[in-house]
Amino acid sequence: MSTPHGLWITVEGGDGSGKTTQSELLTAWLEEQGRTVVRTREPGGTEVGQLIRDIVLHHRGDIVPRAEALLYAADRAHHVTTVVRPALERGDVVLQDRYLDSSVAYQGAGRVLDADEVRNLSLWATDGALPDLTILLDIDEATARTRLNAADKPFDRMEAEGDSFHARVRAAYLALAAAEPERFLVVDAAGSVDDIADRIRSAVLARLR
Repeated sequence: MSTPHGLWITVEGGDGSGKTTQSELLTAWLEEQGRTVVRTREPGGTEVGQLIRDIVLHHRGDIVPRAEALLYAADRAHHVTTVVRPALERGDVVLQDRYLDSSVAYQGAGRVLDADEVRNLSLWATDGALPDLTILLDIDEATARTRLNAADKPFDRMEAEGDSFHARVRAAYLALAAAEPERFLVVDAAGSVDDIADRIRSAVLARLR
């Protein structure tokens, strides 16, 4: 969903891939370039989204996979309409933690739903909105688990899933990137923080120009 002035960047990857660190570095760099950055996330980028986030990530009981996918899509519909599109129309850079690719990977592959149906649900919910650039921080599930354990905080519902779940998620992400190379930048998240940041800045700079 390109606009004449705004730029929409999404950051994807498995839990523990370093999305927060890289988003913070990219925000600081963009602001140094004089750009207004809207940092947001899914789920939880709006008041309604925060309520949905509490359900899908912290609800202690079971949520059936189709219900989970629908909750994410509901958050996405509200978020794109009330946060993303207005920011892009102002000419801002939207830097977003997760979007529909997360649903395809986590609910489609992780929960073993039909990936095309999950994707089409989100496209319907957002009237076909797609980012200008999607940064995929690729990391194997064993390294990600080590990082999550080192963080010493309670796992949410997704983080608590087993290695086979996260292996399916990673494979789905890589398949998405291979199918849309013009939208995706795949970066090895096991590299140094600075090297990863440099690669991301180069890709963003090319699109800003």
